[in-house]
Amino acid sequence: MSEDIKKVRSMSGKRVLLRTKLWPQVDETSLWLRKDKVGFTTIPRTMTLIGRIMDQISGKGVPLFSTYLSLWCRVFDEAFVEIRSDRELAFESGFTGSRGVATWRARMRKLQELNFISIKPGLASEMQYVLIFNPILIIEGYNLSGQIDSLSYQSLMARLIEVGATEIE
Repeated sequence: MSEDIKKVRSMSGKRVLLRTKLWPQVDETSLWLRKDKVGFTTIPRTMTLIGRIMDQISGKGVPLFSTYLSLWCRVFDEAFVEIRSDRELAFESGFTGSRGVATWRARMRKLQELNFISIKPGLASEMQYVLIFNPILIIEGYNLSGQIDSLSYQSLMARLIEVGATEIE
């Protein structure tokens, strides 16, 4: 075992060491390192599974995850988003053209109907203020009512345990 490996004790340090061993030619300035850059948000390590389940709950032809993810990318630690431009959020969610904003609004209403968010109007928009609820707790409710397939739910639970999440005990 080399001396570098013996010196590194933290998991972060070990990952950096492995990264530099695997990609020795890559300079750190070409990487987007969260601690050195701005514009990051906290995202659950289970977000992809949350999105999969969310799209399953919403029904065929009404995927919600891109809309939810665009909200999450704007949220701060208060679980609250202020939307100043419906058109901008619609575009970020993947909805363009003459029906883009209408489609986005329909997805927002569906997210509210499914209890993932709560919407309040403001002067700028009928959907100006958005509160984001803990998606794990909402999903747990849908699982208890039998609306989530067992493989999706079990995958989410396994990943929650893997990352040490404590929402579902």
